[in-house]
Amino acid sequence: MSETASAKKASESDAKRAAADGGGPHIQVRGVQKSFGDTQVLTDVNMSIGRGHIAVVIGGSGAGKTTLLRILIGLERPTAGSVEISGQDIATLSDRELNRMRRKFGMVFQYSALLDSMNVLDNVAFPMREHTDLSEKEIKDQVTEKLNSLGLENVEKRFPSELSGGMRKRVALARALMLEPEVIMYDEPTSGLDPVTSRMVDDMIVETRKKFGVTSVLISHDMVGALQIADEIYLLSKGSIVASGSPQELIHGDNELLHQFLQSSGVTAMPGAAEKLAKGD
Repeated sequence: MSETASAKKASESDAKRAAADGGGPHIQVRGVQKSFGDTQVLTDVNMSIGRGHIAVVIGGSGAGKTTLLRILIGLERPTAGSVEISGQDIATLSDRELNRMRRKFGMVFQYSALLDSMNVLDNVAFPMREHTDLSEKEIKDQVTEKLNSLGLENVEKRFPSELSGGMRKRVALARALMLEPEVIMYDEPTSGLDPVTSRMVDDMIVETRKKFGVTSVLISHDMVGALQIADEIYLLSKGSIVASGSPQELIHGDNELLHQFLQSSGVTAMPGAAEKLAKGD
């Protein structure tokens, strides 16, 4: 399938799904709380993410980002509140229903989580072999198509140790896309990467949204990347969302913690740099 045809198909599919939602948000988080024993990890978290949007959740260590991610993909149930995907509250689903719902999610892990003993083909084919009855030829054809669509040609026989950091991220994304999810979750996608490769990964996330029409949720501490690619940013601190909005709205807001993030990332070192990043300049 050509890139143009793929993008058209994704756009048409996106429109159908949006109609099924009644035009509402793809992901709606309402009053989510999470406690482990006496320890309160999340408190009254609210988020509204539009279909096809890129949402970035930023926050320091211990802010509750990982717990929030696990709740969003149904690996943890909230102590209170709801998480609606296309209007359906996944917190109330049975385990069997939740397993079916998880098919709508793809996951790109912090360090790619590729299996070192498997080559690229086997890594990317893994979800198809586990969850479909397709023949081996059909699986291999789909793996090759997905890799090619992400700019990875003739890498099927290579092993993760033979790939650059950016290539490993693309292979991990190809694997996440194999079951045609509606939502891709990225856990610290630029962690451990140099600035140039980090920006390449940001571009990959934007291109993936364009090609496949997916909604993207990033858990990150990368303020530069968030300003460049996010439709909305959520700042999580001590288990609560303390600021949210578009990059431009947050830049011009008065949240002290957010401006500390901007300063620590070096974004405010040059006058007007944050505004330029948020405009994609």
